[in-house]
Amino acid sequence: MSQYFDLGGETLWNPSNGASRMFRRHVALFEAELELPSGIGPMENDECQIDPVALEAFVNALLARHRRTGHAIILALSEGFTATMVVLAERAGISLDWARLGSAPAAPFADVQVCAGAGWPVAADGGAWSAGLREKARELGGRMPR
Repeated sequence: MSQYFDLGGETLWNPSNGASRMFRRHVALFEAELELPSGIGPMENDECQIDPVALEAFVNALLARHRRTGHAIILALSEGFTATMVVLAERAGISLDWARLGSAPAAPFADVQVCAGAGWPVAADGGAWSAGLREKARELGGRMPR
């Protein structure tokens, strides 16, 4: 069994029920964290519609937050979800401005992890940050059936 994440008449992703359930729970978590709607509608009869305008705002906010985070655990917990959202955004035809996103964040870094003896964490440069996340999205995209 599977569920459909659709944009109009186009299916952007057709995951198994278990993957869909876990993904939608992550959506709710990050909507609360970002205080923004994701554009991922409710699942009804194994179908969910995606609002591309809300999705674009959500993904850009998600990427900006990911870029400003210097906490290893938060990054590890959020990387897969963020990469999955990048795949959906790209499939929805949303252009992501990786150069702008990868530049030094305008807002201060948040959730910076301080470890005894390790000193202050250093954020990856913008090119390395975006390249790593884009590669993760490419890997996941190949495993996200339509």
